[in-house]
Amino acid sequence: MTQRSFLDRLASLDTNTVSDALDFLNLPGATYGLRPLWDCPKVVGRASTIQLGPKGDAKPTVHLISPVIDAIASDDRVLVVAGGAEGISCWGDILANAAVSKQVRGTVIDGLSRDIEGSESVSYPVYGRGVTMISARNRVIQIHSCQPVQMAGVTVHEDDYVIADRCGTVFVPAARIEEVLDLGERIAKRQDGMVAAVRAGRSVAEVMHDKEFEAIVVKG
Repeated sequence: MTQRSFLDRLASLDTNTVSDALDFLNLPGATYGLRPLWDCPKVVGRASTIQLGPKGDAKPTVHLISPVIDAIASDDRVLVVAGGAEGISCWGDILANAAVSKQVRGTVIDGLSRDIEGSESVSYPVYGRGVTMISARNRVIQIHSCQPVQMAGVTVHEDDYVIADRCGTVFVPAARIEEVLDLGERIAKRQDGMVAAVRAGRSVAEVMHDKEFEAIVVKG
């Protein structure tokens, strides 16, 4: 199956369902606290990882994240930015405009954004911990990219899958994506049936019994 098909299938799910699938498979990936920073749409794509860190001297440097955006060569990327500092921005409207021009799907930052209205004005999705007005300039630099990073306690590798919506952000290991999608689709189908059963008058205690959830994995 092609990577595009995986992305289409992932886009048909939500973070709640993908998180449940990861739980059943005993995989990490669901995070807490990385939420939309404006009323932006769901984001689904593949991770371009970036590690930030404190700047140790006063020498001029290339602005953080900009080299990664310049190098983007496909339309399936989500920027995954780790190492944000407390109170300091690691995303802004100029970067958002550059990302739009390169057809980046969105940015997830384990940190803060400034100029959030600028990202919203170009309909660029940004997920993270919050907003600030304090610039990263002379405070934060890019340490590396395309290497594993820690996002809210989850290790994310280059090319892992990303889904983010109003409930938060989930990362799926690339090597397990088909397995997670297969199970996620079964979960979604079973839960739709549960909703229909409750609406039809069936006891919610019966519908939501643990055995019903366990049957998702056992029976499909």
